[in-house]
Amino acid sequence: MTEDRDKLLLNLEVRVRQVMLLCDRLKQENNRLKDEHTLKDENIESLEKDLKVLKQKYNNLKMARTITAASVDVDDAKLKLSKMVREVDKCIGLLRR
Repeated sequence: MTEDRDKLLLNLEVRVRQVMLLCDRLKQENNRLKDEHTLKDENIESLEKDLKVLKQKYNNLKMARTITAASVDVDDAKLKLSKMVREVDKCIGLLRR
């Protein structure tokens, strides 16, 4: 009987060690995935900032083209500028809310 108990105890010990090793591996993988997630979040944040800057540059370029076009067609330029002023007024109104 003690031989059976010894085998069972040994078997249990082996399985506990296997579970502990598996747990350690999973902890390592979890830490790796957390680090990877953090890097991706930082990358996304950086790309969002770049996108914001590029959108601003694009809007500035559109504005410059509108003003350049204004020298060719004054009435059309006035309409475009009026539209932009209305858009700015809308934005200011939304910010005040």
